[in-house]
Amino acid sequence: MDSHSAPAHAPAHLLDPAGFAAKWTKKTVPLAVVGAVLALAGSFLSVKGGDSFGKQFGFSYLQSFMFFLSLCLGGLFLTIVHHLFDANWSVPVRRVNENLACLAPYLGVLFIPILVLAPSIYPWMQIHPPSSDPALLAKDPLFTPGGWYGISIALFLLWTFLSFQLRRNSVAQDADGAASHTRKMRFYAAWGVVAFGFSLTMGAILWMKGLEHQWFSTMYGVYYFAGSVWTTLATLYLLTLVLKRSGPLAQVVGRKQFHDIGTLFFAFTVFYAYIHFSQYFIIWNGGMPEETFYYVQREQGSWWGIGMLIVFGHFVIPFLSLLRIDAKLTLPVMIPICFWAWLMHFCDMSFNVMPIHRPAGFQLTIGDIGCWLFLAGVLSTLWLKSYAKNAAYPVKDPRLGEAMGVHFYDAVETSGGAAKASK
Repeated sequence: MDSHSAPAHAPAHLLDPAGFAAKWTKKTVPLAVVGAVLALAGSFLSVKGGDSFGKQFGFSYLQSFMFFLSLCLGGLFLTIVHHLFDANWSVPVRRVNENLACLAPYLGVLFIPILVLAPSIYPWMQIHPPSSDPALLAKDPLFTPGGWYGISIALFLLWTFLSFQLRRNSVAQDADGAASHTRKMRFYAAWGVVAFGFSLTMGAILWMKGLEHQWFSTMYGVYYFAGSVWTTLATLYLLTLVLKRSGPLAQVVGRKQFHDIGTLFFAFTVFYAYIHFSQYFIIWNGGMPEETFYYVQREQGSWWGIGMLIVFGHFVIPFLSLLRIDAKLTLPVMIPICFWAWLMHFCDMSFNVMPIHRPAGFQLTIGDIGCWLFLAGVLSTLWLKSYAKNAAYPVKDPRLGEAMGVHFYDAVETSGGAAKASK
């Protein structure tokens, strides 16, 4: 389709990442301010019964925090996979993922409210003595205050180190084009993918699964991973489209990038459904009270409706919409589906976090909306500033030419043909 074909020549002012960032920052900063006001006001208004402000705000904040953490970790995973497979198609959009991954230290700072409010959020921290609960004792020392706080801080340090090393070498290559940077990025990706898998699983267990410490699931880390990458791919599609139309990626992004992002998005639609169904089916088939109570609780009240919405909205609708091969390049299909993915992921995070706080059913409060808008505004502003500091794409990556459809063997064949013609 014509909207995905790169222009031969684009005005120079459209290719300025700083100008793009300045334009959008004017919108993201007010978004963060409005979100902060709504989050605080909504949490105060939602206080009722024996619940404290800290508990109301803590659950709303945790729900939105896990949503945006998934975008950071999804960007880190896509960057790692790019280097592991020596991909060429994703070179023009790699800087987008690198800067998503480099939100890790800022998310570490934004995690402070959860660190402070953890005793109000996590019921296991209120059990005294811990030895009185066999399920909690079995998870010692992971589910102890020292273990929980220490590992939480270590996870953000790991993600920060890995993401910044990958971006540091990527930016350094823009200056000298040295192949040594490519080898270093492959080195970090090689051990980073293992560290990423373990650390993401640990984070999901500590911060979401830990809300119900009695529950057991060996698939929970993969479940959060699948939803994270799925949502990140939807975000990447929209960001790439905006960056292409605004100018920074106008000359390097084409049909191939949009099609491949859409194809991966379709693949993770199926993968997420497979993982979520497998987790449910194994627990249902086993029929162990230590496991079944989790889903029994999520069949009460309107949580049943949210569960059905996840089944059909997280899988059936995207699956059928993306089934045609040309759907990945059809913007009237892809743009609504990408926004729909954000809504479904928010429902998914609420389905995991909120039933313990609101057992009667799903509620969307002003505090919930405010926390989401606050984190969206802050992280968008930080991403824009980070993106504006360097080139919009890896300008001297050895695979950039291939990503744009220029191959070395084409040049050799062309020159060889010209030589034969001259003879």
